[in-house]
Amino acid sequence: MQLLTTLDYSLIGLYLLSLVGLGLYLRKRASNSIEDYFLAGKSLPWWTIGISGMGWSLDMTGTMLITSLLYLLGPRGLFLEFRGGVPLGLVFVMAWTGKWHRRSNCMTGAEWQAYRFGTGLGGKAARIISAVSGIVFTIGMLAYLVKGSGLFISTFIPQLSPLHASLILITITTIYTVASGFYGVVYSDIIQGFLILAGAVSIIVMAMGKVDSAAQLSLLAQEVTQNSDWMTSFPQRIAFMPQGYEMYECFFMFTVFLILRNLIIGLGTGNTPQYFAARSEKECGKIACLWSTLLTFRWPMMMGYAILGLYLMNEMFPDAGVLSAAAAEIHQSLPGIPKAQWANTLSAIANSPASYPELSRMLESILGGEWTAHLQYLSYEGTISAEKILPAVLLYMVPAGLKGLILVTLLAATMSTFDSTLNLASALFTKDIYQAFIRPKAANRELIWMTYLFSVLMVAAGFVMGYYAKSINDVWGWITMGLLSGLAIPGILRLYWWRFNGTGFAIGTFGGMTAAIVQRLYWPDLTEQTQFVVLTLVSLVCTVLGTYAAAPADKKTLEHFYLTTRPFGFWGPFKRRLSPEIQTRLSREHTCDLLSLPFIFIWMVSLYLLPMQAMIRSWGAFSITLVFFLIGVAGIYQFWYKNKFDFPDDLSFKKAEKP
Repeated sequence: MQLLTTLDYSLIGLYLLSLVGLGLYLRKRASNSIEDYFLAGKSLPWWTIGISGMGWSLDMTGTMLITSLLYLLGPRGLFLEFRGGVPLGLVFVMAWTGKWHRRSNCMTGAEWQAYRFGTGLGGKAARIISAVSGIVFTIGMLAYLVKGSGLFISTFIPQLSPLHASLILITITTIYTVASGFYGVVYSDIIQGFLILAGAVSIIVMAMGKVDSAAQLSLLAQEVTQNSDWMTSFPQRIAFMPQGYEMYECFFMFTVFLILRNLIIGLGTGNTPQYFAARSEKECGKIACLWSTLLTFRWPMMMGYAILGLYLMNEMFPDAGVLSAAAAEIHQSLPGIPKAQWANTLSAIANSPASYPELSRMLESILGGEWTAHLQYLSYEGTISAEKILPAVLLYMVPAGLKGLILVTLLAATMSTFDSTLNLASALFTKDIYQAFIRPKAANRELIWMTYLFSVLMVAAGFVMGYYAKSINDVWGWITMGLLSGLAIPGILRLYWWRFNGTGFAIGTFGGMTAAIVQRLYWPDLTEQTQFVVLTLVSLVCTVLGTYAAAPADKKTLEHFYLTTRPFGFWGPFKRRLSPEIQTRLSREHTCDLLSLPFIFIWMVSLYLLPMQAMIRSWGAFSITLVFFLIGVAGIYQFWYKNKFDFPDDLSFKKAEKP
């Protein structure tokens, strides 16, 4: 069969060439200064940054992963993606952490460490380790994108292995991102945002046209996935999970665990370019709100892919037993295949059947005449590979022309995540390592070229890690539940505890990051819950020991930080030195910030759940969710929208007491 038509290839080619052209066009503007390159000169309107943030959160790999969860679980898959697919960190950024970071007037999260801890030994150590940990996180994200984009593109161009397919896409993205900096990130994300919206609407309409009734969809879902609770919208105590996903069977407790995990990690969010680049602190909340709202379109789109996938897999594999038989034959003929190389192995068999003559004959007898096409949907465990549902739907159920458009939207989603991530990490290297400690007097041209070189090296490291990853879910689980857990505690305490110092941040971050890397290398099969608990405890112990191994930051640094950031938490010695009127005003602001948090959380989750419930005709659950949504909106209006407190520019202490 012809996978793509000339029209499809033309649309994809035109899109990729347009991005490269945009990047080269913006190159001169971006290279005027480091601030222009990494923050677009802090001149962009808040709504452009909000659209760009939405693009950062929406990528092809994540869309494939979440589609697979919705395909397996129905709308409950939303709760499993509290791991990261649902950006619960935006709840905290919208409430208070975004404006706290913007008040620093810093350029990067690592530069912020000098603002918080000073320029002494502890502050320098905190800045370096913050930059290094951000770079390690970026390499993990790049590996995640490499793994997913390779699986996706190779479905449509089977002559390419997943690795070669991802190499082509990431190379093109690297060219325009490196050339245009944050200008290119934002402007390309705006274009890509409109493309994503068009693709989402197309898939939603197609899926809703397929569903006759809730009863009919429920029967189909049970037949294809063996899940009798597919229509259920809320987490159950015990949920059916297919092979490879058994760790999530205690669904309700896992959801509670994820909420607690997000409460911990979310307290330290907000130190990303989107908020440092905002024109004012008041715009930070608007950016987060728009960012969250625009992501609403993602969930019905992915539910649309999941619904269409149920129909397609029912037609393609009416007898699910052939899948287990085919997998058993491959394992017997090629023993010892690592799960990480399963997709590349299937690609090699399908593209070169003559190299596997006996195995090819057996697979053809099991899977039928189109065995090479069907082989790529076979999972390592002998079931349907849920992570391939999205590309399968595009391949078999979307007409020519529209297929090219939707492919472009998914490529856009991946590129928008990639460019933002790469821009963030390259800023950490150039601003916080190279310029701060290696070449303080480097000219602007030298800094730009070092950014280019480092970006290429970082992408190469991401490819190596992506090659050895078992699956998309495997990489994402380690990033969200392992690496971020190891980095969470220092990121929280820096905002809420005055005694916390740069030494504690450096030792805690280094210990947590090192533990996460060691776990990935030597104990990669630890459950996500175990990763979170162990790595968080390691980071906590290292952080506390490091904090009390050195003195607090110097008095002037702490005073300046408190007067400009105005945080709550364990800052009593400083708050008591303010005038009673300012203390009262601060307490009111902090109270409103805290009270707004649960309402923003309820609003966001119900906002994403409502359209999926409407698509599957689950009107009873829709009505309940709508009530929660309205409660969330009312609370946001009362405690967030009306929460506007102004402070004098020359805010000072009423007396100079030692804290």
